[in-house]
Amino acid sequence: MSRFLSRQYENLEPYTPGEQPKSISRLIKLNTNENPYPPCPGVLEVINDEELNKLKLYSDPEASQLVEVIAEFNGLDKSQVMVGNGSDEILAFAFMAFRNEGNKIFYPEISYSFYPVYCDIFNASGVKVPLDKNFKVVPEDYYNADGTIVITNPNAPTGIALTREEIREILQHNKDNLVIIDEAYVDFGGESAVPLIDEYDNLLVIQTFSKSRSLAGARIGMAMGASEIIEDLNRIKFSFNPYNLNRLSILAGTEAIKDRDYFEKTTALIADTRDSFVKEMKMLGFKVLPSKANFVFAASEEISGEEYFKALRNAGIIVRYFKKPLIENFVRITVGTPEEMKELVNETRKIMQAIR
Repeated sequence: MSRFLSRQYENLEPYTPGEQPKSISRLIKLNTNENPYPPCPGVLEVINDEELNKLKLYSDPEASQLVEVIAEFNGLDKSQVMVGNGSDEILAFAFMAFRNEGNKIFYPEISYSFYPVYCDIFNASGVKVPLDKNFKVVPEDYYNADGTIVITNPNAPTGIALTREEIREILQHNKDNLVIIDEAYVDFGGESAVPLIDEYDNLLVIQTFSKSRSLAGARIGMAMGASEIIEDLNRIKFSFNPYNLNRLSILAGTEAIKDRDYFEKTTALIADTRDSFVKEMKMLGFKVLPSKANFVFAASEEISGEEYFKALRNAGIIVRYFKKPLIENFVRITVGTPEEMKELVNETRKIMQAIR
């Protein structure tokens, strides 16, 4: 590091993104929870030469057309919606803005690994709340917290989801605390907390276009909550980067929201593929946590998570391995196409046969 870096960041451990190979022509990439299907047809149609020529102009800082269709899709007023450069940016704004007087942020001990990074960047006191023995978030452990609460639902990397009623209980027991529900994976079988927004003014729901709408490369996130909370987030956004969404991303996101049929078709297909894949993995002797996401968390008593990860990598299949306590025997496997999952099962069968 240079001698100019602020001392408060000397020990900062940055977030480690999943591997992004330069070429994937010979690989099956199942490590970063991307959607295996292309964006809806309207996205490809709207990004045309005319719009490309407009890139010389700044984008709409309010992303008005995108905000309006998101609000309509979710039955909200547009004052209850804001958008950002991926849900990660919106989460960063939230960690920056909402820490209560105690400066504490509560989140699951095993969850999205960006949370502790944001705590370090913004000098918040992160409080890691353990999961139970089955890797589940225990709602009661968040009752009457003395700080902001952030929960990924379904959780990552476990894939296990809270019900909407369990989230309601957390909200009711934290009326003076903001509860942030990070719903990056909710569209694959979870229950969204969005219907609770008009009932609870302490709820902020954050979603992304990266997973269920096949726009990971467009970097679009959305936040929904009480208009006062959204106003606060926009205050941070306009003080940081007013033009945080480019013109093409705004157009792509708008079309992706409008095409409800394509969205429902592809998310249902991924959920069906996931459930079939889980059955196959269990037949091979793997423990697979109950997932409501577009990935599964799997482990075997016969092979370590690291060994299985490396064996799949040698076979041209990339999954995600976290060398961390409590989960070091698991790998996270993104749900791809049925053909990709069949190939993974076949390779897994060969790996297991070789060690038995």
